[in-house]
Amino acid sequence: MRDPLSLPTGPLVDVPWLAAHAGDDHVRVVDCRWYLGGRRGADEYARGHIPGAVHLDVDDDLSGPAQAGPGRHPLPEPAAFARVLARIGVGPETLVVGYDDAGGAIAARLWWLLRYFGHPGGRVLDGGLQAWTAAGRPLSTEAPAIAPAPALELTPGGAPVVDKAAVDRLRQDPSALILDARARERYEGQSEPIDARPGHIPGARSAPFAENLRAPGGAFRDRADLERRYRELGALDEGRAVVCYCGSGVTACHDLLALATLGRADVILYEGSWSDWARDAALPAAKGPDP
Repeated sequence: MRDPLSLPTGPLVDVPWLAAHAGDDHVRVVDCRWYLGGRRGADEYARGHIPGAVHLDVDDDLSGPAQAGPGRHPLPEPAAFARVLARIGVGPETLVVGYDDAGGAIAARLWWLLRYFGHPGGRVLDGGLQAWTAAGRPLSTEAPAIAPAPALELTPGGAPVVDKAAVDRLRQDPSALILDARARERYEGQSEPIDARPGHIPGARSAPFAENLRAPGGAFRDRADLERRYRELGALDEGRAVVCYCGSGVTACHDLLALATLGRADVILYEGSWSDWARDAALPAAKGPDP
């Protein structure tokens, strides 16, 4: 049985905690590196990763087939995600610590999926791989041999999700708040490197995930700074429905993670995100900065 005194109470863990516990039987470290361009996370993992870590890929492991749902990264089916977790030896009491080299922007997707499927053990390494190496910790090029675990019975619905029809209604509700986690230039429609058209959901506010961090690819801002940021956006108003989206439902999870550290675990993910919205010509798009 795990020692409850050794468990991190929030969704983030730091390097000293992980260094002390990475070898524990009940801890599974997961390298979540993934990139939009030509780089492959699996290649970066092979060049060097936190010792004992396994690699999971956003496309292959943390999403369903693109043609099977809304947007570029639809949610995986419960049985498919259960097979992924079984392959890396995750049981009902396993603490799963994800990391990346993007300040947690990709690892947050794993954290959120575990919540969505009812597994309470998801955590993210604050500061990711850079924090690990900056602390003088070693990397490994060896892939660990891990015995598969029995497949878990996963139940979706442990975290709230909406589709484009619900977002279209909510954007017209003055009591609701929609946050766009993409970079400001994409929100404003200055550039769109991958999706069908530029711009943002009308009425959404710009909340780039990168502004949750002290520096690009770094650790989260301290709690007071995060609280100030999200209070100014209106995301901490009691009883207010808040929806987060990004390009395809991956980096929006970083805003969800930041809000969870502030006690708002009820924030909603728009699964298909802009990749879903932008391909529907019947839905409007706005450009320019926040009004």
